[in-house]
Amino acid sequence: MAMGVRGEEILRSALEGSRRDLSRLLSLIESGQEINVHTQDSWTLGVTGPPGSGKSSLIGNFVNYWSSRGDKVAVLAVDPSSPNSGGALLGDRMRMPSADSGDSVFVRSLATRNHPGGLSAYISTMIDCLAACGWDRIVIETVGSGQSDYRIAAFADRILLVDGPDRGDIVQAEKAGIIELADIIAVNKSDMEGSEKAAEAIRSALSMDENPPPVHLVCSHDGSGIDAMMDDIENCTPGARSRLRARERLISAWDFRLLNNPEINGVIDLLETGSITLEEAVKRLIQSEG
Repeated sequence: MAMGVRGEEILRSALEGSRRDLSRLLSLIESGQEINVHTQDSWTLGVTGPPGSGKSSLIGNFVNYWSSRGDKVAVLAVDPSSPNSGGALLGDRMRMPSADSGDSVFVRSLATRNHPGGLSAYISTMIDCLAACGWDRIVIETVGSGQSDYRIAAFADRILLVDGPDRGDIVQAEKAGIIELADIIAVNKSDMEGSEKAAEAIRSALSMDENPPPVHLVCSHDGSGIDAMMDDIENCTPGARSRLRARERLISAWDFRLLNNPEINGVIDLLETGSITLEEAVKRLIQSEG
């Protein structure tokens, strides 16, 4: 869907600093509107990890840290979609006490809309728009399950993996290879029993790596360990996994085109009844794009 006159007006107003029109602009992008904004150099942090690890609360600490230093911080929090409306459940905004607390903070909840990987290709355009509108730090929080852990590599130039004192989820992350994406690892809830043991276990598991990511023991509630971790996040060299990021970006774009193909429902109907094979279904979808 090409950008119309109204879309151009909203884009212009957002670039001039209107937060209301920035929200409208992101809504247009989320609905499939093409926005003509130049690709921007941006500073992005992807935050992933299992549900319940305290990602949202930890991001609240990040917001306070950066905004107190004069940075403008934008957070894109990807929520599971409501099964009824398809919209975001807005749970992450409720857990971020800093959300929209001033002119230097902007938080937006996004629905996964059942997109494979939990993250859609339109997030790249959102990041470009946020960067063009002057947001210095852009944080993307994933749903924290399944492919979204991988797909975050398509959009963020730094990746923080968060877990709690119970190390079971990190073990699964190691087995799945997700831990290979992380530039920094945080064991949150350091005030709980077993947190130090969990951090040491992760360091031990990564000790054979040539360049293991730093592992930080932090607590989002009292702020302990946050400053040291923020130094590593700020000094992280982006682009260290450029090939992996390029691969995930390509897969994300492919998924997006597939799900938005106007022939997809008809092809699924034929596939369901056995009228065509899977290979024929793929060929039909490719041919429909001309």
